[in-house]
Amino acid sequence: MEEGRTWAQDTAAIIEDDSPMESKKVVSITEAARINNVTRQAIYVAIKQKKLRATKDSTRWTINLEDLEEYRNNKYSRTKSMFDGELLFNNREGYYSVNQVAQMLGVPAQKVYYATRVGHLKAVRRGAAWVIHIDDVKAYKESYLEKKPTNQEVG
Repeated sequence: MEEGRTWAQDTAAIIEDDSPMESKKVVSITEAARINNVTRQAIYVAIKQKKLRATKDSTRWTINLEDLEEYRNNKYSRTKSMFDGELLFNNREGYYSVNQVAQMLGVPAQKVYYATRVGHLKAVRRGAAWVIHIDDVKAYKESYLEKKPTNQEVG
């Protein structure tokens, strides 16, 4: 997708285009990848995993624009991630991802990972993700990030 253009504008441009498609409401793998700002391989994987409907006309795959839009709306989102039927990063309940905590604290994500590894910041593993509660973030910030050096540490 070109910089500054919306999904609707990009798809409208493709429909108006004089492509060799029989119906102007379908796109090729390449066009679908460009619209979604992903690689062609990502589109093939989505089709193989049955997350995106597509039809193959002898040698060419075509994707209906409505199916592409549905796929785009239902695509994986970290904010919607579930584990054991519960939201992984339920911000309303005070649970955040490593990247969210890093952004809150203004530090790199690697520093947050390191703090969890050495025990300075409590985090819980849920599936493949680390989840950190806001109370633990506040405690870490007070204990380690806002710590003022004493005379002995300076000297």
